Amino acid sequence: MTGGAAETAGTSAGWPRGWREAAEEALYGRPDGFYLRPEGPAGHFRTSVHASPLFAEAVAGLLCRVDAALGAPAELAFVDVGAGRGELTAGVLRALPAEVAARVRAYAVERAPRPEALDDPGIVWTAQVPHGVSGLLFANEWLDNVPVDVVEVDGEGVPRLVLVDRGGAESLGPEPSGADAEWLERWWPLKAWEPGLRAEPGGPRDAAWAAAVGCLERGLAVAVDYHHTRGARPGFGTLTGFRDGHECRPVPDGSCDLTAHVALDACALPGAKLTDQRTALTALGVSGARPPLALASTDPTAYVHALTHAGEAAELTAQGGLGDFGWLLQPVDVPLRALLVDVTDDEEQ
Repeated sequence: MTGGAAETAGTSAGWPRGWREAAEEALYGRPDGFYLRPEGPAGHFRTSVHASPLFAEAVAGLLCRVDAALGAPAELAFVDVGAGRGELTAGVLRALPAEVAARVRAYAVERAPRPEALDDPGIVWTAQVPHGVSGLLFANEWLDNVPVDVVEVDGEGVPRLVLVDRGGAESLGPEPSGADAEWLERWWPLKAWEPGLRAEPGGPRDAAWAAAVGCLERGLAVAVDYHHTRGARPGFGTLTGFRDGHECRPVPDGSCDLTAHVALDACALPGAKLTDQRTALTALGVSGARPPLALASTDPTAYVHALTHAGEAAELTAQGGLGDFGWLLQPVDVPLRALLVDVTDDEEQ
């Protein structure tokens, strides 16, 4: 999903160009850009938000914990960064207790125009993360769509910028330099790499996340995404495309999503904690445990409802699936243990 603006970069104004510049134009920089289309992300792929209302309910529960940690302020912000078509924002508002909902100011941060179907006038639709708010900032599958370049090791063992033309054909350009070279040296070193192996320098995502967190006066910022960590980076990178519910060849022509997994450990600021969705949702009360079979006899309707609930929870927390998504938890002037006391065993970043 999309959110705050990403600064473009590349080798030139023409083609071929680096993947960062090419993806920026294909996704956001033209009237028919992929993320500006009326159907929105849900028309092409399914996130946790679309998988089950339990996800929005869990986020609403987390917002209530933030509210309590902040002392129930007169105005509590919920900032949905990369809001798609407002599905998560609307779902969270529906799930909140009335007393909390009455104090919530909801912001849907998205570069596409406000959808006509979003009929709640209380939701602020904005292209920029609001500054100076206190509450919960939640970025679900946003950072993977902040464009980054791709680097590939050539036949001489030298890392080079991957260039791409409008049709998706790639070639190798100059060596990475400046901030990209520094980021790779620290987070995804290319020493002793074999020809053909790839990396995706994530500095633009680190900067985008730091800027979003910097807009919070107090509260919690959460980034949820496909991710990898240092020591387990994918050898051939992760850049891919999605169209009509299927993975496809990445082509920067606006016809498909262009996404790459996020180095969430590099994004982390001091005091952050990185965990997985399975752990985070379990701490928020989402359980895939099947209901007792006896309930089927005493209350068949309740049993079917509970079974559906369990199936949706199992999908959201499944190993090898949505449960493996990374949750980067960044507290701002509040203790993290007051928000997710059960998330205590993960390595602090």
